[in-house]
Amino acid sequence: MSRVLVTGSAGFIGGYVVQELLRSGHEVVGIDNLSKYGPVVRSYDRDPGYRFVDGDVRDSDLMLRLLSDCDHLIAGAAMIGGISYFHAYAYDLLATNERIIAASCDAAIEAHRRHHLEKVTYISSSMVFESADSWPSIEGQEHRIPPPASSYGFQKLAVEYFARAAWDQHQLPYTIVRPFNCVGVGEGRALGDVEILSGNVKLAMSHVVPDLVQKVLKGQDPLHILGDGRQVRHYTYGGDLAQGIVRAMEHPLALNQDFNLSTAQSTTVLELAEKIWVRGHGPDVPFRYVTDPPYPHDVQRRVPSVDKAREILGFEATTGLDAMLDEVVPWVAQALSAGSI
Repeated sequence: MSRVLVTGSAGFIGGYVVQELLRSGHEVVGIDNLSKYGPVVRSYDRDPGYRFVDGDVRDSDLMLRLLSDCDHLIAGAAMIGGISYFHAYAYDLLATNERIIAASCDAAIEAHRRHHLEKVTYISSSMVFESADSWPSIEGQEHRIPPPASSYGFQKLAVEYFARAAWDQHQLPYTIVRPFNCVGVGEGRALGDVEILSGNVKLAMSHVVPDLVQKVLKGQDPLHILGDGRQVRHYTYGGDLAQGIVRAMEHPLALNQDFNLSTAQSTTVLELAEKIWVRGHGPDVPFRYVTDPPYPHDVQRRVPSVDKAREILGFEATTGLDAMLDEVVPWVAQALSAGSI
């Protein structure tokens, strides 16, 4: 099998990707500077097929050395967080992530020319469709709509331009994947998180699922929801996303293509909140909530077309939201007890 370098391997999605690569028989080299969570312990740390490098992806010389005996690069390293992250770190999200992707491409171009790197699989984001005004969002729509308004969404669109430009000028093969609303376990408190008051509960900057779970488990009643709750999302299990990413890396028909990776199921934030409420309070406690003003860039509808990934890759995200919450809610409860989030 192939040897794969995964950047951002200690991150939330990165952890799922490394696990799936190892399960599929690949050798994996992971690189991360541990700037988000600090040192993390993973179940595969002692796997003989895995090697971790504590290093900075912005160091293109280091990246080239690591890529010298790799067949694939999965470019996943980035500053990323919940919606409030977009405002607290608006400049850093743009500047840091641009430096990361530029250094990654510099090294990959050289490794493809001088060694045997076959392809780069770039992890983009559903936020490239931030300015969409029709749905579902189909691959290619990102070129026909206004650019994203947030610096994070804009930079993720830039990642896709890096991928295509590196092909146009240097014939560096690529595949672009866009995860939609990853849900799973293992996302701890980020070192740069600032606590934000949501009703009577302080939360670190995070994503909607762990934030709502924390508020319910901490007894918030009524539950505070950002916006009117009608925002539509496609919550996709991290294990499913990892399968899609690895399949896109491996599949010969994925060459120089882009794919939305997502469940096909639409869910409103209000529907999500009620499911979490029942798990925290039981079915006999009436669901009570209030709405708070949303953050800017809180996209109202994020609905992907999943046809291309199904037809070309044979990929479908099959884990339902109930199954995700049955795993995530107990994990958050344990993490709260341990003080890790």
